[in-house]
Amino acid sequence: MKTYINTQKWCAIGLLSILLTTVSSCKKSFLDVAPQGQQAATQFWKTEVDATKAVNAIYAHLRTWENVAFPALVIESVASDEADKGSTPSDASFWNLYDTFTVTSTEGSLQSFWTGQYQNINLCNQVLDNIPGITMDAALKTRYLAEAKFVRAYSYFRLVRAYGDVPLRLKVPANSTEYNIARTAKATVYAQIEQDLTEAAAALPATYGSADIGRATQGAALGMHAKVALYQKKWADVLTYTNQVIALGYGLVPNFEQEFRLANENSTESIFEVQCELVPGNVDASNSQYSQVQGVAGVTAGGWGFNVPSEALAAAFETGDPRRDGTILFRGETTPEGDLIPTSVVNPYYNQKSYVPFALYVSGFNQGAQQNVRVLRFSDVLLMNAEAANEMGNPTLALTSLNKVRARARNGNAAILPDVTTTDQAALRTAIYKERQVELAMESDRYFDVVRQGRGAEVFGVKGWKANKNEVWPVPQTEIDLSGGLLTQNPGY
Repeated sequence: MKTYINTQKWCAIGLLSILLTTVSSCKKSFLDVAPQGQQAATQFWKTEVDATKAVNAIYAHLRTWENVAFPALVIESVASDEADKGSTPSDASFWNLYDTFTVTSTEGSLQSFWTGQYQNINLCNQVLDNIPGITMDAALKTRYLAEAKFVRAYSYFRLVRAYGDVPLRLKVPANSTEYNIARTAKATVYAQIEQDLTEAAAALPATYGSADIGRATQGAALGMHAKVALYQKKWADVLTYTNQVIALGYGLVPNFEQEFRLANENSTESIFEVQCELVPGNVDASNSQYSQVQGVAGVTAGGWGFNVPSEALAAAFETGDPRRDGTILFRGETTPEGDLIPTSVVNPYYNQKSYVPFALYVSGFNQGAQQNVRVLRFSDVLLMNAEAANEMGNPTLALTSLNKVRARARNGNAAILPDVTTTDQAALRTAIYKERQVELAMESDRYFDVVRQGRGAEVFGVKGWKANKNEVWPVPQTEIDLSGGLLTQNPGY
């Protein structure tokens, strides 16, 4: 059973609120009434309880609109060949700008995604700036700082993958002269991400008790470090970190489709998930729209019908691969949980990995608010291990890790998905790329996977992708304007 971390919205620590308490020069009047139920920022950062609230707020923010809904899905998913906009043609048509690589720097989701990541980073920086000065349990203090470093690294990884060079901010600005900073070279940002993850892995526990399930672990820091190294082609590092994760005892849920259901959240396969929950009587705390925006349109308990699997994805699976049915909800099918997907729905396919059984819908709440977002799974670690081993000339290890993923997918059915046996490096590389496509489909990896593999023009060229431009998205024009031109635009935009 999932244990809910109490990460309800907490408003006292936002940087904006701190600024408002220090720069306001308005004369007091009878209208100046302090907000009720909010702890004043000047009274914060005093106790261990304050530290706990601050770290919980970091986790709470990971499930916001900017992090898991439209902004994240247009930046990280729909541009790939595995996903289409979905819904009706006229609904949120701006999605098509990302799908056809015609987006310009003024499109709002570019700003929203950017803002969401820097809000995460701001919350982390506040923790890292202030918790060291609190008198509290030393071991818990060390862990809290490591958790903040993990999330900061994760958010910077999402930023650098999407925009390339980005401003690197490692503390809360002390005064107005520290707000406007230039973009930092991608290599320097990656170096800081790796430093944060190294320090986090050294301090985080391998596991938690039931009250803290879902927090960043040592395995999460090592697994994320492997992924960061993967994007830099640091093959020896990828192999080192993935081997360390493998040694921690993670496993694969036997039934692929069931890995994404509520009963298997934070399972043996889970390395890091964004924790979401439907809290009875508390709509504000039940704020995740990850499943809602991708749910079956036209069904009350479904959702809005965006970010749907493409025809290309449906055709990508090998004959009989159970992952096809575990990834795609087909119009007219009945799910293993007993839900009929009506033949009258607008789109032929929907994302089954974000699906929550219709019987769990609660009127007045977002559809699927209780569905966690899988950020990093053990199967991904195995495939990273296989890719690194192959690139380093070790096909035996590469095949071992690759075929563990295929064996789970076939789940004892020897007639499908035979083991890969080739030891030719190029052929094995192609097989690993293919396995990543079908294993991690609709998990916001495919687009950046293809780009970092150097295959953008080959795979996405038919959609309008251009080399030396579309490796990254445009920097939001609002950010450039606010910087007075200190921030520069990516080439081609």
